[in-house]
Amino acid sequence: MQLRYNFRVYPTPGQQVSLARAFGCARVVYNDALAARREAHRNRSSYLPDSELSTRLTEAKKSPGRAWLAEVSSVVLQQALADLNTAYRNFFSSITGKRKGAKVAAPRLRSRKDNRQAIRFTKNARFAVTSGGKLRLPKIGDIPVRWSRELPSEPSSVTIVKDAAGRYFASFVVRTEDDPLPPSDCEVGIDLGLTTFAVLSNGKTIASPRFLRQAERKLRKAQKALSRKEKGSKNRARARLGVARAHAKVADARKDWAHKHSTAIVRENQAIYVEDLSVKGLARTRLAKSVRDAGWGMFTHMLEDKARRYGRTFGKVDRFFPSTRMCSACGAIGDKKPLHVREWTCTCGATHDRDLNAAINILAAGRADRSNDCGAEVGPELVPALG
Repeated sequence: MQLRYNFRVYPTPGQQVSLARAFGCARVVYNDALAARREAHRNRSSYLPDSELSTRLTEAKKSPGRAWLAEVSSVVLQQALADLNTAYRNFFSSITGKRKGAKVAAPRLRSRKDNRQAIRFTKNARFAVTSGGKLRLPKIGDIPVRWSRELPSEPSSVTIVKDAAGRYFASFVVRTEDDPLPPSDCEVGIDLGLTTFAVLSNGKTIASPRFLRQAERKLRKAQKALSRKEKGSKNRARARLGVARAHAKVADARKDWAHKHSTAIVRENQAIYVEDLSVKGLARTRLAKSVRDAGWGMFTHMLEDKARRYGRTFGKVDRFFPSTRMCSACGAIGDKKPLHVREWTCTCGATHDRDLNAAINILAAGRADRSNDCGAEVGPELVPALG
């Protein structure tokens, strides 16, 4: 399987100028090709193929108005056209129903004010990692890299990214083999929440870190400083970087925390089951800030990806499954329970902790779905009607 390995890079001031030039040239090529296809659509002409856009790019390099495109690697410009083609394919697949998930909008023009700038080099560009550990890029030079681990194989491409905080990263695409972990007898169901981030069916709990809430004071101070600066001034540009760096620090801490806990859960359990939460729907409620701060979607995605890589089983239980209202002892389904109700007693006499009971029910539902070889939906047994 293919994975991305990201590393921080530290280009020199001269290399930063060369990278800015490459970012700008790739953006212009992308926008020119998008404008050409939009013009063809308005004129009711046929869809411009990839070969036609590539030919127009070659001709543009020879024109006086676009002669500066030759100052950067041609692979960077061709990859900009490839990104546009990918965007159009995703858009067409989305409107025809072939693409799963949320609808994908039509490609839009890129701006130099976008928070993220990126260019990509493939093997045709002949990029290389030098013996001194630097990344050699054509027409840019040798860029120092902060290596945190070794690459498992020779990379097929590398993407240079500049984020909103002004940091530079090198993202390598490498091919790796799945490395299954030793089998384990443990299986776990996970109930995600806000007060407690996760409650596991085995009784373990993971406290909610609340990275955004803890950093709100610093973020508020940085945002106030930005609002006082004059628009278009250098002081405002520096203040904007301060806000971006504060947010980047929160996002990095949340991602690192999620990686560590998801890896621990996958190592200890052979099967992991979670509830298929509607994060987008919950983000429209009054709990939006807390839901976004928790990062449920990122955490479950990490669990699913690592379970596939390490030979574990991962499953999602339907979001309408009454995990909270169902008694894990007798299976009876009670009334809806407000969030302030943390413990409740079933008619059978069993007293349940709200989150632990939900985690146990998620584990049972996940096992039932897994054992159903026919693929049919598994639900509670039929009960005769009273009276």
